[in-house]
Amino acid sequence: QVQLVESGGGLVQAGGSLRLSCAGSGRTFSSYAMGWFRQAPGKEREFVAAIRWSGGSTYYADSVKGRFTISRDNAKNTVYLQMNSLKPEDTAVYYCAAAYRIVLITVKEEYNYWGQGTQVTVSS
Repeated sequence: QVQLVESGGGLVQAGGSLRLSCAGSGRTFSSYAMGWFRQAPGKEREFVAAIRWSGGSTYYADSVKGRFTISRDNAKNTVYLQMNSLKPEDTAVYYCAAAYRIVLITVKEEYNYWGQGTQVTVSS
């Protein structure tokens, strides 16, 4: 069982940066592939970024590639999403998720655990 708590969301102007954190509970946190998803009002929840359990591999949606960076610190049971050059279209609730898998996962249906989400609003 893993519990996830996101933090770091807020209001930022276009071009600004935010760093989201996702703190996980449980001794086996390092065994989980982790991902970030986002959901804007009236839209489906979409994949943003994923990282392998070891942190050695990452994958990004085309819309955020080159601007966002996912990382993890297994000693702190925490995964991060550094978001730079933010755009108004990045406005959404951001969720972190955990999957008990070795490989990184981009499909939301394959994640086992979800956080409650944190709001990110980018003003133009």
